[in-house]
Amino acid sequence: MWVVTMFDLPVDTKAARRQYALFRKFLLQDGFAKMQFSVYIRHCASEENADVHIQRVQKHIPPDGEVRIITITDKQFERMRVFWGKRRTAPEQAPKQLELF
Repeated sequence: MWVVTMFDLPVDTKAARRQYALFRKFLLQDGFAKMQFSVYIRHCASEENADVHIQRVQKHIPPDGEVRIITITDKQFERMRVFWGKRRTAPEQAPKQLELF
């Protein structure tokens, strides 16, 4: 399961830029990776794990701006069509699960 966080935050004042930077830094520290500008993704092993990360994001949402969070399954994510110019490329791969004994 993937958690996709998209945001459009104001950067018109010094305080707003700081809020933007802190939110972006939090996403990276919580394991999100930049997919595009203002679009960050994180793979989660289960729906419960995704809920934990969504709640963490909700706690760090800045007071101004718009933040959208969606979850999609691995299968839906695999069906994403990604293009670099007119050339189609594969979407990001889900991390391999660890096997213990």
